[in-house]
Amino acid sequence: MIRSLIPVPFRFPRGGACLLLGAMMVLTFTAAAQDKPKTEPDVLVLSNGDTLHGTLVSSAGGKVNFHSEPLGDIAVDWDKVKELHTEGKFAVLDKTVKLRGIKNMKDVPIGTLEVADKAVTVHTGGTPPPAPIPVDNAQYIIDQPTLDKQVYHLPSFFSGWNGGANAGATLVGGTQNQYGFSAGLGMVRVIPTMTWLDPRNRTSFNISDSYGKITEPGFLSGDVLVPENEIKSAIFHGDFERDQYFSPRVYVLGNMAFDHNFSQNLQLQQIYGGGLGWTAFKTPTQELDLKGTLQYERQSFITGISTTNPNLIGSTFGASYLLQMKFLTFTQQLQYIPAYNDVAAYSANEANTVTFPAYKNLGLSFGTLDSYLNNPPVSSPPTQRNSFQFTMGLTYAIKSKY
Repeated sequence: MIRSLIPVPFRFPRGGACLLLGAMMVLTFTAAAQDKPKTEPDVLVLSNGDTLHGTLVSSAGGKVNFHSEPLGDIAVDWDKVKELHTEGKFAVLDKTVKLRGIKNMKDVPIGTLEVADKAVTVHTGGTPPPAPIPVDNAQYIIDQPTLDKQVYHLPSFFSGWNGGANAGATLVGGTQNQYGFSAGLGMVRVIPTMTWLDPRNRTSFNISDSYGKITEPGFLSGDVLVPENEIKSAIFHGDFERDQYFSPRVYVLGNMAFDHNFSQNLQLQQIYGGGLGWTAFKTPTQELDLKGTLQYERQSFITGISTTNPNLIGSTFGASYLLQMKFLTFTQQLQYIPAYNDVAAYSANEANTVTFPAYKNLGLSFGTLDSYLNNPPVSSPPTQRNSFQFTMGLTYAIKSKY
């Protein structure tokens, strides 16, 4: 009787504990999923009455970029938008308000949006609420995470670069054997990476190289042996520049450049300098920069006797032009390089490149490089002062995802 009164511990059947624990976890996760509020989609109502549900991406250039699951990414002119309602928070940049940097961010309204009667209302939750902004003045609309990233954070050194790489080659076999190749890489990094904020700094570098050789085999002309003849061409250019802005259009810069040109008897020209730059005009499709530097320059030549002082103090006065259109990109660089301690040791360069997009990031490029060197050394045969190069090849566009 006494033994029968002792409680016997309950035991699950084998595997029962695991089953019960698994069931409890499933019920817990299900309840948590049910409790998590669903995010409502943004709503875009077009002027013809069509209603789209999805996500507002951004607005720039008078167009609204909207993502809808059935249609994907679409771009709609403001004239075709009747209403817009967002659940997420966005910043509206009024083109009548000048932005100079972080100190002005407090003046940018951030909140959910309502668009009606050609005006954008930002619900910031503050008092008093900001006045509605006409859609014609809403130059940019950006989601809050993108705004915070561009204003308060910096990309890593390996992020934010844009540019392109190109390459071309020529092979000829016959009485004369000929081959040649050209390659180039140009990259630029502007911080912030978005054009709707004033630039703080810009870093750029360019490398271009072309090499070719024509070989004519030796032969007998009667009893005379004509030796093998070889003609070589080699042109290399590399430059690096760092710009630091202290106003939206004026900046200080530091640069270096290296040039080799076999056809001009130039072994190496080195330039190290610094100066000022000014963005004369800038639009969404065009930009013109004017620059002037004070620099140290050193020249060395392949053969011959040079009468020039190899250590030069001079300047580079240059202009850089960029034109970006839907079907082509055109760049032009002009430079005049005088030397103050040897007035005869001046040079000038002009470079032009036209790129036509072909498929995705691939394009077809054409380029010219015209170089003038006033002080080549005395040599035999005489060295020409001017050098002209034409290149053609494929280009791969490198685009930042930052």
